[in-house]
Amino acid sequence: MIRTRFAPSPTGYLHIGGARTALYCWAYAKKHGGVFILRVEDTDRERSTEASVRAILDGMRWLDLDHDGPYFQMQRLARYRALADALIAAGHAYPCYATPEELDALRHEQRARNEKPRYDGRWRPENAKGKTPPAGVQPVIRFRNPDGGEVTWHDLVKGPITIANGELDDLVILRADGIPTYNFGVVVDDIDMQITHVIRGDDHVNNTPRQINIYRALGKPLPHFGHVPMILGADGERLSKRHGAVSVMQYFEDGFLPEALLNYLARLGWSHGDDEKFTREQLVQWFDLEHISRSPARFDLDKLKWLNQQYIRQADNARLAALAQPFLQRDGCDVARGAPLTDVVALLKERVSTIEELADAAVYFYRALEPSDALKHAHYSADIKPALLALREQLAGIEWNRAHIGACVKAVLGAFKIKMPQLAMPLRVMVTGETQTPSVDVTLELIGKDEVLARLDKQLRAFPA
Repeated sequence: MIRTRFAPSPTGYLHIGGARTALYCWAYAKKHGGVFILRVEDTDRERSTEASVRAILDGMRWLDLDHDGPYFQMQRLARYRALADALIAAGHAYPCYATPEELDALRHEQRARNEKPRYDGRWRPENAKGKTPPAGVQPVIRFRNPDGGEVTWHDLVKGPITIANGELDDLVILRADGIPTYNFGVVVDDIDMQITHVIRGDDHVNNTPRQINIYRALGKPLPHFGHVPMILGADGERLSKRHGAVSVMQYFEDGFLPEALLNYLARLGWSHGDDEKFTREQLVQWFDLEHISRSPARFDLDKLKWLNQQYIRQADNARLAALAQPFLQRDGCDVARGAPLTDVVALLKERVSTIEELADAAVYFYRALEPSDALKHAHYSADIKPALLALREQLAGIEWNRAHIGACVKAVLGAFKIKMPQLAMPLRVMVTGETQTPSVDVTLELIGKDEVLARLDKQLRAFPA
């Protein structure tokens, strides 16, 4: 059975790169009827926080990436100790008593000689003969990396990769406090969780030969490895907050739909022909590792907004209304005192890219917006005031629906021999505080008769005599 995992460190939020990795792992497991595991690598005790754990779980839940777990490394310390002891007994690991000060001095000397900083093996058993461990120093456990040969694997994304063992030194696998380092903990966890495919970012390529050597020392079969290229900003620079590398939940707060973000992330380095928009079910059906690009992807916020717009247009109005309501409440709107929000959503959703934009566009349906001085100066003129006064009187006497509203507008246009923009523009500004709205008759109908008349009365007083 295919078994994949996503293993974030809870030292921050779930960001775009992590979410894409999780999505690829999830989709690959789902396609093959396998298991997708969430494992929280929380061994960095100084930086790991409960808030970060919650942020990761919230992001996974919002994206609806269902998983086994979460599992936590700090609950498995005895297991790491047991396997470290087994490696020591087999001659594949050893205690190292070098102090941090000694190692700092070693690295300083190596850099002075223009050498690559690396551990020199001073506490390897053959080098430590006759040495007495210093009193009061709790040793770390180091893995004894093979001295010669090379490590080769066929990467599912990048193809064959070979790294000489001479490039690797004896890494620490267990710290003095008994907490495993990344490269050891991840191997033990992947063995115990029977992970068959390790799909992760290509910043882990250099870790892979070390991990393969640990697998071999433990006598365990290797998983398949696939390293996904990084995501860059639209300008080709490393992705940062200014490009959109923010928490996944920030996209929720900004009014993106999870299915739109998942669709966009899937296409951010993987393709299925020319298909730009597809469902979760289609992603699971189509996903493979062969069509992951070997080149870095570029994150384009404008393209994400375009895709989100497509999903909003097709979304259920009641769902969109529920998502927009918190934004409107934040803007001081009481949606219970105006038009049904589902009707407003149906009118506006073709015009927006996010739920936040949808709510912003809906505000004037629930509270009056005072036009800016610039708009008043541009559209409030003494010449048009008589026509607006006539329209106000006609509107006051009709049954309130778009057909009758439209008929009143046409009658005033004919009576005053003016064109629609001459009347509609100041009318929009007076009632909505905006110059761009859906058709006047539908907009006025939804705002409601009493509210429209009250707004007209107030704004007519602002016209020049």
